[in-house]
Amino acid sequence: MADKLKLLFLCTGNACRSQMAEGWTRHLRGEVIEPCSAGIEARGLDPRAVKVMAEAGVDISGQSSKTLDLTEASFDSVVTVCGHAHEHCPVFPGPTKVVHVGFEDPPRLAMEASTEEEALKHYRRVRDEIKAFVLSLPEMLDEKG
Repeated sequence: MADKLKLLFLCTGNACRSQMAEGWTRHLRGEVIEPCSAGIEARGLDPRAVKVMAEAGVDISGQSSKTLDLTEASFDSVVTVCGHAHEHCPVFPGPTKVVHVGFEDPPRLAMEASTEEEALKHYRRVRDEIKAFVLSLPEMLDEKG
């Protein structure tokens, strides 16, 4: 069997979108992709992201918010999942392919919510959009290259 594709999901705070992407990828594509996530900074794992992923049958509670150590990083592909991370994405050594696939920020969207249920609707929508993206992997990365 061929080696798994080493894939990094990069976001600003590694709290929500990149965490969901890592969880979905491990759950849906773990046999062919070795996913990881990191942020430009570490802001902690978003409890609402953990909750909506658990609703979908994916446990990300054991994941942690972290920054990227380029001295130890080696990835085949990097997917930036927010504009800020894309704009501030470091240069990766070697043949690492960087692809931007932006998703709206659930915490920012939820700020306007008047109830917890309304806030969670934003998280669920973005969760489902990320799942649809992950289902296109790894083929989509070849098309972007």
